[in-house]
Amino acid sequence: MAPPDQIARLRLIRSNNIGPVTYFHLLARFGSAQAALDAIPDLAQRGGGRPPRLASQAEVDRELETVARFGARHLFLGEEGYPALLAEAESAPPALIVKGDLALLDRPAVAMVGARNASAAACRFARGLAQALGEAGLLVVSGLARGIDSAAHDGSLATGTAAVIAGGIDVVYPPENEERQRAVAEQGLLIAEMPPGTEPRARHFPYRNRIIAGLATGTVVIEAAPKSGSLITARLAADYGREVMTVPGSPLDPRAQGCNQLIREGATLIQGVEDVLETIRPSAIPRPRKASSVRETEPLSDAGDSDRSALAGLLGPTPVPVDELIRQSGLAPALVPTILLELELAGRLERHAGGKVSLP
Repeated sequence: MAPPDQIARLRLIRSNNIGPVTYFHLLARFGSAQAALDAIPDLAQRGGGRPPRLASQAEVDRELETVARFGARHLFLGEEGYPALLAEAESAPPALIVKGDLALLDRPAVAMVGARNASAAACRFARGLAQALGEAGLLVVSGLARGIDSAAHDGSLATGTAAVIAGGIDVVYPPENEERQRAVAEQGLLIAEMPPGTEPRARHFPYRNRIIAGLATGTVVIEAAPKSGSLITARLAADYGREVMTVPGSPLDPRAQGCNQLIREGATLIQGVEDVLETIRPSAIPRPRKASSVRETEPLSDAGDSDRSALAGLLGPTPVPVDELIRQSGLAPALVPTILLELELAGRLERHAGGKVSLP
C-alpha cells in the first residue's frame, strides 16, 4: 500500500489540466497534494471555467497495481533515487515510472539523439561512441526510437543505457523495438512519465525529450533535420545549461543540416569519445543535491476580477513568456502566476517549453 501522500500526489499529477509547473505551484501554495486537490474546484471557478476532472483514488490504485505487476515502480520527485540532475529542471516530472537497474542513475549521463532515418555510417558511429562512453563509466540516455537512438542503446546495452519512452512503461513503440525495449528493461533502465497503457502520441515526444535532456550532463546529436525532435532535445539541454555536442556532416545531406546548424549556433563539434569526455569532464561534475518535492516558487497572491481580465486580454494563440506578461500587464509579479494557475485549471491556458504560455 502506497503512503497517503504518494497517492494524493499521483492523483494530482494524473488530473486534467495539471502539468509539472502547475503541480509545483499548487504544492508550494497549499503545502500538500491533498490540500491542493481540495482547493482546485474553487481555483478553477475563479479562472472562469469548470473544475478539471480529478483522478480518483481507484484510478491511482489501478495504476500502482499495474506498475507493480509489470515489475516497475514509481519514483517521486524528492524521493530517494529520483535523478538529481533531472530534478534541477524547472519542468521536471513530479513522478517517473522506472524498470531496471536504478543504480545506473548514479552515473554521469550523456544523451545521444539523432535521425530516425539515419545513414548506416551514422548508426555505426553512434553504436561505437555509445559503447566507448559506457566503458568510460557514463550512462548513455536516449529515446528508443528508430535510427540513432536504437544504435546508441545497442552500443551501450552491456555497459550502461537508459531509455526514456513517450508512452506507458508497458507499451512498446516502435513495434520493431520490442526485443530491444525488453533488453533495456532487463539490463539497463526503462523510464516513462505517462501512466501505463498510454499509447504514444505526437504531443508526448517533446515531453519525453525534456527528460532525456534533463537527465544528461550533455547531449550529443548525430544526424538531425533542421526541425527535428533531436534539435528540440538539444535546445532543451542548452536551456538547462547543459553541454550540446554534435557530429558534423556533409552539407549535401539533409540529415546533417540540423547538426551543422547547431555548430553555427555554438554547439561543440565532436569526432570521437575523447571529444565528449573533454567537453563534459565527468570527474569534475558536482554531485547534485537531493531535490525537495516542493519547489521554491514566487509567493502567490489572491487576484481580483479586473486583474484576471487584464492578463487574459494579453493572451493569444502565440506562446508568450511569462516575464513578458508581467512586464506588459503592470501587475505585481506575485499576481501573474496566481492568475495563470487559475486559468490553466479552468482549461483556458496552455503551457509551453521555455516558460511560455498561450490560449489553448
